[in-house]
Parts: sequence; structure tokens; C-alpha cells
Amino acid sequence: MTTPEDLAIGVVQRLDELLATADAELAAGYPGERPGRQPVHTVYVPADRYDAHVVPSYGAAALWLLDEHAPAFDALVGDPDVVARVRAKLTTEPVEDLRVDFEDGYVGRSDVEEDEDVVLAARALAESQQARMAAPFGGIRIKCFEAATRRRSIRTLTAFLSAFREHDGDLDGWVVTLPKVTRVEQVEAMVETCARLEQGLGLAEGELRFEIQVETPQSIIGADGTAPIARMVHAGGERLTGLHFGTYDYSASCGIAAEYQALDHAATDHAKLVMQAAAAGTGVRLSDGSTNILPVGGEREVVAAWENHLRLVRRSLERGFYQGWDLHPGQLPTRFAATYAFYRDALPSALERLAAYTQQTMGGIADEPATARALASYVLRGVQSGAVDEAEVEAGAGLGSDRLTQLTTR
Repeated sequence: MTTPEDLAIGVVQRLDELLATADAELAAGYPGERPGRQPVHTVYVPADRYDAHVVPSYGAAALWLLDEHAPAFDALVGDPDVVARVRAKLTTEPVEDLRVDFEDGYVGRSDVEEDEDVVLAARALAESQQARMAAPFGGIRIKCFEAATRRRSIRTLTAFLSAFREHDGDLDGWVVTLPKVTRVEQVEAMVETCARLEQGLGLAEGELRFEIQVETPQSIIGADGTAPIARMVHAGGERLTGLHFGTYDYSASCGIAAEYQALDHAATDHAKLVMQAAAAGTGVRLSDGSTNILPVGGEREVVAAWENHLRLVRRSLERGFYQGWDLHPGQLPTRFAATYAFYRDALPSALERLAAYTQQTMGGIADEPATARALASYVLRGVQSGAVDEAEVEAGAGLGSDRLTQLTTR
């Protein structure tokens, strides 16, 4: 008679055979969070306005606006520690991720002018890297792969990369934004484009990476009723780093009147929920879009725009979108203030729960491994953003950065 142990072994062996393909596909398609730091925002700068000094000039402009309205900003934020961290950030690293824009922010230019701006922008980016003035992450946004703009898009990308290499630019942390994606085939075409450009320009295999800009309803719900964005994520493979939401193109495409187009509209929330489910576990990161209500004018207008931006950034963070777009230097203070407050508000509780989990002590909440990963990820993102100091984590949970990182992985 077969023993229970032998029976179990036999069943497991058979299951291993039956599920081998599924196991391999699951491991390849859902590897977990992408390691390393994710920038908290992306700043878009039209290519014809980009120069090597953009990042420090944005920081200076943000600090000037902060100084002009310091009492109002301090009252709005309400936490002197957060305000101090924001000021330090604007002085040392005001922009974390910058996209030189050759698409919607770059209009009314001829082919000749774009050819010239491509070379100038590539040289300026390389110079800013060498002068240590560049953002730690960067890239360009090209035109979409629809027939009308496809040729111009590839011409710009090829010329930019060629000039960037000629001026010793560094592609580490660099991505290409592919906008207005409507079909999985466009993502597959981008993968092939990257491979062909690497071969033609002498780049290392896999060096070129890209992100999809989700700003069309066709990427969320296809003609067959399925969610193309899920297939796009897997079609992009290891080259695909992120999904960036496009607030206004998406809203307009859904027929929403301009007055009501916003990050928190129900239609945009639906799209982002689909994006979130499609990217979960794949290592493809999410970025929310922008608000076009800018802090300009008198104090009343500036403070109103800041209040709106603070609210929207916090809302995105609470919904699991840890990155977003910024369009104006005046949005930088509230981007960092909202981000720092988000990570600091729940820090004591998160550290207490992590300590209880890692030390196997029963506190008021019994956390499971998945929740512990989320807690560790929350704290690690706080450290990487500058909202939290490593010494605080060590003192509050007894965890160093290596152990914290380890806890975020499955």
C-alpha cells in the first residue's frame, strides 16, 4: 500500500510536470517590483526651451516663488520639518526626472527647426550631465507611431541618440516616452525600433528602454472588449519601464468638456485602475498625469493652485501612483511637500508594524507577508524620496537599508 508521503511526492511530481510552462510564464511575466529608485515626478520641458541649465533654473524659480509666498506655503503645509526638507530638495535636486518634449509641448515647428532643436537638445543634455546639473533620470518624448507622425518620430529619435552619443551622453536612467499608443502592435514596433537603433548606433543590447503614455481609450478597452494595456505591458518586455497617464488627451478622447477634465475625474480614475491591474507584479511602474492649473499670478491664484496640486498629488499617492507629471517650476514645492507629508504621516505606524513583523511579536495588527512587503516598500520609497532618514528607520524598526530592500521582494 502506498504511504501518504509517497502519494504526496507522486502528486507533486505530476503537478510539476503539468504546471511547468505556467510556472515559467508566471515567473517571467510577473517578476515583482523593479529594483531601484523610482522618481517622484517627471518634468516635461518643450525641446525648443530646453538648455543645459534647465534643472538649476527650475530650482531657483521654485525657491523664488516659495520665498514670495513663504507664510502662505508654510501655513498650507503645516509641518516645519516638511517645509525644511522641501527647501533643501529644491536647492540640491529640484528635478528628479526630466523629459525633453518633441510632442504636445512642442508645436508649430517645421521639420528643419525640429532637426536643429534635436541636435541642440541632445548636446545640452550631455553637457548638463557632464556638469552634474542634469536630473538623475531623463529622456525624450517623441511623436506617436501613427502613420502621420511615424517618420518624424523615428527621425527625431535617431538624430537625438546619434548626437547624444557624439557628445558623450550617458543613457543610464534614460527612457523614451511613446505617446498616444492605441495598439499592441505599436508597442511591438517600439521594441523592434530599440533593437535596430542599438545595432545601428553601436549601443549595448537592451540599453534603450521606453515607457508607454496611456492617453487613449483604445489602450484601455479594445474593440474586442479586452484590455489592450495588459497585452502592451507584456509585449514591451524588459524594455518597458513604465505607464504614464495622459490626463487631458484621455479626458478629451472620452468626450469630457474641457472645464471638467482633471486627474480626479471618474473617467480618468477608471483608466488608471485598469493600468494598475495590468502592471501589478510586472515591474512596470506607474505614473499619474498632470494638472494644468498652474501657480501663477497673485498670491490668491498661486495658493489656490498649490492647494489643488497638494490635494491631487496626495490623492495619487494614496491610490498607489508614486510618480506624476509636473509642468511648471511652481509645482515643484507642492510636489515635494505632498510627497514628504505622505511618507511621514504614517511612518511611526509603519515602523511599528514592520518591527512587530520582523521580530515576530504580536501587536495590534497581524500583518501577512504581502502587507509586510507593502509596508517595507512604503518606508523604502520614503527613504529614496528624501522624506525619511535611514537613521529613523533603524531607530524605529531596527532595519538597515539592505534588510528593508530584502523585505520588499517576494
